[in-house]
Amino acid sequence: MPQPLAEILGGPFKAIKKSKCLKSLALLVAIQFTSCESYLDVVPDNVATIENAFKLRNEAEKYLFTCYSFIPIHGDMWFHAGFMGADEIFVPMTHQNYWSQPFRIALGQQNKNTPLFDHWRGFNIGGEGENNKKIFRGIRHCNIFLENIRDVNKVPDLPLDERERWIGEVEFLKAYYHYYLLRMYGPIPIMDGTGSADEMSAPTAVREPVDKVVNYISGLLGQSAQKLPTRIVDENTQLGRITQPIALAIKAKLWLLAASPLFNGNPDYANFMDTKGVALFNSQYDQAKWDSARVATKAAIDAAEANGHALYTYKNDVLQLSNKIKTQLNIRNAITQRWSGEAVWTLSNVEFVNSNLAAVPLENAPTVDRGALRGVFSVPIKVAKLFYSKNGVPIEEDNSLDFSNYKEPREGQNSEQYYVRPLKKTARGNFDREPRFYATLGFDGGVWYMKDGNATGADENNLWVASKNGEKAGFGDFEKWNETGYFTKKLVHWESTISGRSTITHLRYPWPEIRIADLYLMYAEALNEVGNGTEAIIYLDKVRTRAGLNGVVESWTNFSKNPTKYTTKDGLREIIHRERTVELALEGHRFYDLRRWKKAATELNKDITGFNIFGKTVETYNTERFVYAQRFITPRDYLWPIGNYDIRRNPNLVENPGW
Repeated sequence: MPQPLAEILGGPFKAIKKSKCLKSLALLVAIQFTSCESYLDVVPDNVATIENAFKLRNEAEKYLFTCYSFIPIHGDMWFHAGFMGADEIFVPMTHQNYWSQPFRIALGQQNKNTPLFDHWRGFNIGGEGENNKKIFRGIRHCNIFLENIRDVNKVPDLPLDERERWIGEVEFLKAYYHYYLLRMYGPIPIMDGTGSADEMSAPTAVREPVDKVVNYISGLLGQSAQKLPTRIVDENTQLGRITQPIALAIKAKLWLLAASPLFNGNPDYANFMDTKGVALFNSQYDQAKWDSARVATKAAIDAAEANGHALYTYKNDVLQLSNKIKTQLNIRNAITQRWSGEAVWTLSNVEFVNSNLAAVPLENAPTVDRGALRGVFSVPIKVAKLFYSKNGVPIEEDNSLDFSNYKEPREGQNSEQYYVRPLKKTARGNFDREPRFYATLGFDGGVWYMKDGNATGADENNLWVASKNGEKAGFGDFEKWNETGYFTKKLVHWESTISGRSTITHLRYPWPEIRIADLYLMYAEALNEVGNGTEAIIYLDKVRTRAGLNGVVESWTNFSKNPTKYTTKDGLREIIHRERTVELALEGHRFYDLRRWKKAATELNKDITGFNIFGKTVETYNTERFVYAQRFITPRDYLWPIGNYDIRRNPNLVENPGW
């Protein structure tokens, strides 16, 4: 008698019902299937079995989508550790209903009794029901799928080429889920069988050394890439499916992680061993890992470019916009443009759903419902300071511009009308900045271009922000306020429409998980580490040019107090790290970058500050206000705790250092 699938999975079989099926590949499933209601209801007692799940192509395809359904929902920032867990985003400190589990990690509340955003056991991680996003359960589904679909005697109506593609897709998903856990926990069990559903938290789970896990994931990604299509041909029904460039991009990220200081010869983990004395980290630095990262990233770039992925630029301008606004749209639309060619991997399981928390009531927009548009995603002053000056160098290095009094008010001039509202006073730090500063951040007195900000769509006399106490986007006249005075403009689609009491009808977009700009910066980092700084600068300059800046050599030579900085490996490394921080700001990368670079202990122990949102005048508002004292303990906070529950019940497990 076939074993019931619920029994095999170790609990009630909830993973592949209608709501799950529809969310796994939102566009694909919505178009291709009219209903998932009878998904796997193939036996009289409504208990699905493995045998029935792989009898026909139609049923097997639904299982394929179930394997997809465990992809983390990064389009909802409440469930994106990278977005809320570092120091880029803060929310009102007196409104704990806004405190997601990742944000509580940013506040230093991670613990080993009830770990936050706990993917080891699969609890408190978001989604509908406890089973929804348990990554190890997703791996379990992948293993079941692969074991059955590789058997050519099963699913007899499945063509061989399609069977091969499906195997490649699920090999990728299995590898990605392992990679996702590796970033959090370091050494993890390799889940390669179809045994227990809860292999991560099973009493027999054994952590494998990091290098072994990396090699296993890398091999699986290599296998999958050979089976995957280079691009999606049928965009009407298959957008969101995995392609070869996606697999190669994750492989590149894997090797960049393995080569970086956190995992490559980290002395903090020199004595980190399992219960049998097996070292879980290689304490010896391995330069060859950087070469592996270089090779993997170049392969990902070549595959992406060969299939049409390129840096986004705003074209077909019928509104006759200024070059300054078009440059800002180059940056904003790289994120918000639906299925932009820049996005190598676009997640279709959930769109960016937090637009109201990113946007802000604008001064000359219609009267707003005070609770309708909140703009509570707040960027600290220290993050705003990381953006370059207009000369393309860090503001603390600029040899011709003085930012020492960052908060001193200054009045906007007509020549600055695309950045700051003329005659409006705002902090000195909001002037003379690079285009990405203005494309990424909204601020008091700052221009916020929207397509229907005026009757003609022109960029003159468009919208701006007024966020002092009592003003439309400020504390006193706003039910849910911005804590720092810097708003997340980059995440708001420029064609969202302004009307009525809700102020903006938000245009949502699938989340761009990996952009080609990310790959260029990864490649520059790997090139520099293997000693090829000259070529690294070429890839840095690709990103800088799109952002409206001159190249590294010209900018540092002419405008930096350290004009030869780019000529040394250490100096260029610092430039590359800063470039990643600026280009990828507010996209969830800084959280993991600071960890793999081992810079989190420095950066995440700096105070969070903002402008004085209680101030009603220019003078009182433009002062610096303490918001929160972040605390990051090293080496403890570099990795998630496994937690007391599993450590106590499994004699094979050791806890991560510091916990």
